[in-house]
Amino acid sequence: MEQKTDTPAVKKILFVVTSHDTKGSTGEKTGYYLGEVSHPWEVLTEAGYEVDFVSPKGGNPPVDGFDLKDSVNRKFWEDTVYHHKISNSLKPADVRPADYAAIYFAGGHGAMWDLPGDTAIAKLAATIYEQNGIVAAVCHGPAGLVNIKLSSGGYLVSGKKVNGFSNEEEEIVKLTKVVPFLLEDKLKERGGIYEKSTPWQIHVTTDGRLITGQNPQSAKSVGEAIVKVLEN
Repeated sequence: MEQKTDTPAVKKILFVVTSHDTKGSTGEKTGYYLGEVSHPWEVLTEAGYEVDFVSPKGGNPPVDGFDLKDSVNRKFWEDTVYHHKISNSLKPADVRPADYAAIYFAGGHGAMWDLPGDTAIAKLAATIYEQNGIVAAVCHGPAGLVNIKLSSGGYLVSGKKVNGFSNEEEEIVKLTKVVPFLLEDKLKERGGIYEKSTPWQIHVTTDGRLITGQNPQSAKSVGEAIVKVLEN
């Protein structure tokens, strides 16, 4: 007879990163924000989970917030296995949702341009959620959540507590007129019960199997919240 254990059958987490590299027509470069990948990655891999990466275009996604003075960023960037994985991110068509216990959308301003309209990634997230998995996101990552619909036809965030980069934070970084929409407003428009803290404070919202964080400062705590929900 097989022994039963408390360990979840699926020990893999799918990280979504943007393929978009420019802030609107400003000419300024962007991409996924490194700390929003490295900090939850460290928490999740130390808890025994394996992380895979997917991006709309696959391959080597653009990186922003490239600060190797941050020891966790450096640890991630110098990990040969994971450096290779993120530099060769999967395309949505290559992903089997049944392999994953959770999907996590990393931020970086690039996410605002390509993740909302990516129907293939939205479908992966809806499938993972409906197989009792977790959907999580931080900072601008929730841009990838705004158009996810469940099989009921309703939006994933509708009626759920949610957060993400606030209008005030967008104003502070002077990109209110550059981004295609304001994330706070769009989450509310989709029926999300949006909550926030003052700018740059750690704020993580957990509503069942939906976990969202407000800003880069919240990335590690989102990782910890994912582990907590998975282990309960």
